[in-house]
Amino acid sequence: MADNVHVAADIVARVRGAVGAALGDSGPLVLAVSGGRDSMILLDVFARYFRDRVACVATFDHGSGAAATAAADLVERCAGELGFAVRRGRMDSGAGARREADWRLARWSFLNDVARESGRGAAVATAHTLDDQVETVFMRALRASAARGLAGLYAKGPVVRPLLEVSRSDVAAYAAAAGLEWVEDPSNLSRRHLRNRVRLDLLPALERSAPGFAAGLLELSRRAARLRDEVDAEIDRSIQSSVAGDTLTVARADLQDYDAAGLRLLWPALAARAGAVLDRRGTERITQFTINGTAGARIQLSGGWEAVLHRGSVVLRRTRGADEPADVLPLRGEARFGGWRFRPARGGVGRGRWSAALPADAALSVRPWRSGDRMTPFGSTVPRRVKGLFRDAGIDAVRRRGWPVVLADGEIVWVPGVRHGAASEHLSDQMAVVFECERHDD
Repeated sequence: MADNVHVAADIVARVRGAVGAALGDSGPLVLAVSGGRDSMILLDVFARYFRDRVACVATFDHGSGAAATAAADLVERCAGELGFAVRRGRMDSGAGARREADWRLARWSFLNDVARESGRGAAVATAHTLDDQVETVFMRALRASAARGLAGLYAKGPVVRPLLEVSRSDVAAYAAAAGLEWVEDPSNLSRRHLRNRVRLDLLPALERSAPGFAAGLLELSRRAARLRDEVDAEIDRSIQSSVAGDTLTVARADLQDYDAAGLRLLWPALAARAGAVLDRRGTERITQFTINGTAGARIQLSGGWEAVLHRGSVVLRRTRGADEPADVLPLRGEARFGGWRFRPARGGVGRGRWSAALPADAALSVRPWRSGDRMTPFGSTVPRRVKGLFRDAGIDAVRRRGWPVVLADGEIVWVPGVRHGAASEHLSDQMAVVFECERHDD
């Protein structure tokens, strides 16, 4: 019995020490707790040893079934009993999203909103472990990621990962020692997901055939993370660049000091500052474009981006949402539409063309604009082509791709950021529902 107590105490001390080292001088944290084993350990460690660092606990129900709801219920109960403020979110059942990517987008939108509302510069803290890092790096290696991507979860960013140097075996031992309760996600055993196949089959097989394989991946990712830091420092020191929205402008003269190998390192880091992710092919294309392109030329890049070469600069800008939707989406509450977010406004219309009063008794929907679309503008009785409204607003052909239009009973009544329709002209407060729209490319 004494030996078991000693082992338990050793595990708890090891996890506590790793978390303390990872926190450093970080500010207040929003603990992202899903109800699974790893996240319930995160909650327990902070409740025992780092309580003063917690702004609140946030949990998100994906609405995917009984297990997801039970997990959120568990978090809400346990965090409340521990004396933490708890925020709970849930996937909008009307959004129609069923893919893992949709769940992730909704979850992170919720977590970021909670952190922002918590104030004091609060950051989100997740329960990713050392094994999660191994899996992430391995999957990126399968996709032939370059050095920047191979840093994986070691890359510096706004998310805090206190358990990142804790192994999954230590997590299991801590859970047993602390007698924790958690909910198993049934999807964790489904081999339909690549990460599960990597976790359950590929990595164990490789470790058996080549002992130390996982340790080698970790060392590779640490070296890649150091390289990322060095490249970012070089950009800050030597390259003049600026970001406005989703447009990056880089001084062409500063890039001329680098050969192709240097540009292949610099461009993914530069692109990331505007939210763009360059794959290997895109990196090579923009590298050669920088060296050989002439003023006025442009190239298309994957993910809905393009590069344009001017006399004194190279401009990288978005041409459309990377996940641009093609279908009509009902607009009944907060909704995501590609890189756009719609939500009911508080306190009436206050953002000009980015908010609109819409008929409350109509069936509202949103879709991408189409060639030939027409709308009767506010203050007019004559329908106009939406293409002309874009031109009046200074939105060129590239930027307007995938731009949303809002319909009431099938008729266009609002082009966000461009023009209101006549349908809102005579609406009273009782007849209207106010929506806001914003670009949201997270």
